[in-house]
Amino acid sequence: MLQQRTIKSLTRAVGVGLHSGQRVELTLRPAQANTGIVFRRVDLPEPVDIPVNAEAVVDTRMASTLGKGDVRIHTVEHVMSACAGLGIDNLYIDVTAEEIPILDGSSASFVFLLQSAGIELQNAPKRFLRLLKPVEIRQGEGSNLKWARLDPYHGYKLRFEIDFAHPAVDSTGQMFEFDLGAGNYTRDIARARTFGFTKDVEMLRSNGLALGGGLDNAIVMDDYKVLNSDGLRYDDEFVKHKILDAMGDLYIVGYPLLAAYSAFRSGHGLNNLLLRELMQQRDAWDIVTFEHVREAPQGFAQAALAW
Repeated sequence: MLQQRTIKSLTRAVGVGLHSGQRVELTLRPAQANTGIVFRRVDLPEPVDIPVNAEAVVDTRMASTLGKGDVRIHTVEHVMSACAGLGIDNLYIDVTAEEIPILDGSSASFVFLLQSAGIELQNAPKRFLRLLKPVEIRQGEGSNLKWARLDPYHGYKLRFEIDFAHPAVDSTGQMFEFDLGAGNYTRDIARARTFGFTKDVEMLRSNGLALGGGLDNAIVMDDYKVLNSDGLRYDDEFVKHKILDAMGDLYIVGYPLLAAYSAFRSGHGLNNLLLRELMQQRDAWDIVTFEHVREAPQGFAQAALAW
């Protein structure tokens, strides 16, 4: 059978939150089969567990935020993307503050942590959420139009198109399609960093956001160019980061998807609305396992690919 995965040993990192600027310690721990991904605030008098699911998302401004009661964990999408890219089903993610550390602004550091801990196969079938019919969310019209959609597909692929009227972005590829069966997540997607504009930084910081952001953990642009001295990691790094984010946002549903995701100018909010719409349309999906590895889509059966 195609088996579930966790990590072999615990692994740790220390960093700052992108928006809070707070120092935060992160510990990734193995979890038993059928646990799923569970975030745990260990800095509280009584630790609070927040299992990932679409309904646990309580805020999507600037990042995906999970919550239970009045407890929050912000900016979960990059570590969730790494889990999706490596096929990690079960994991405890302990944090000592209310935001996941931004590290280098991509998911590459989380991929490194997970691979350093080692991937362990578990004696339980890997469960997939399989799309049976299209589900779509659309907002706005004309120049304000944005949408996100899931279609049935025996595998997992993502197609994203951005539309930024900015010289530095216009000179790069603004559409990219990534198929997990044909590509290599760690090589093709994981190193793409979050990005922002200097004109927005003052506004964000006056609202208590982006306090931990800088040139070492984001692509920063003025009105004309990229300010990072080392330039871009990929020719199309902007759109690839949007795919990285989407993989993290969609994995919050709690299962790897068998689907084709496509989007135009989507973001954390629209991605979560898409998941909530999917959950409401119970005839649009089912949960499947694969008794024989050869029946599984390409990209899921292999061990996680290294760099």
